[in-house]
Order: sequence, then structure tokens, then C-alpha cells
Amino acid sequence: MKNSPFLLLVFGICLAHAADESIIQLKQGQGMQIVRNNCATCHSLDYIGMNSPFLDHKGWEGEVNKMINVYHAPIDKNDVAAIVDYLARYYGVEVPAAEGSGTR
Repeated sequence: MKNSPFLLLVFGICLAHAADESIIQLKQGQGMQIVRNNCATCHSLDYIGMNSPFLDHKGWEGEVNKMINVYHAPIDKNDVAAIVDYLARYYGVEVPAAEGSGTR
């Protein structure tokens, strides 16, 4: 039992290493670093991929604004457009032309 504090420390270091966000690779593109810097502050970057099948540009804009207004994410207002554009371009779903244009 003398080694218990040491083993606890080793376990803690291993657990912290397992939670390392560096293993989640975002798609390369303009705005990637802004997204990484802002989004990883509060949550895992794998949330981006998990939400990508559902969100178009408008949806990503709503998600980013929700993070700011509801969850009080410390995102600089000057970064919002770059974040939304990156997420929509590299992780967004395309809106069919008829839906996106407002015509039917």
C-alpha cells in the first residue's frame, strides 16, 4: 500500500494521455486552427464529425451561436464567420438547390 500514491499518479497520467485531443485530426483548410483553438476549449473535437451528417451552413451557424449564447463559450465574435465557414465547407451537408435557393 506504500506504492498507492505512486500508482494513482501513474494511472492519472495515463488517463490524461488517453484523453489527449491531438489524436483527432480536423480536415486541413482555411479556418482549421481557429476551429481547433475555439472548439477544443470546451469539448472534444470528435463532436464535429458526429454532427456533420446533419448540419448545413445554417445549421453550423446555429450550433456555433448556441455554444456562445447558451453555453457561454469564450468565442471571439470576430472568429464566428471563419468557424461557421470552415465547419460548413469541410463538415457540412449540402442543401439541395431547390431548398437552398428558396424556389420550388
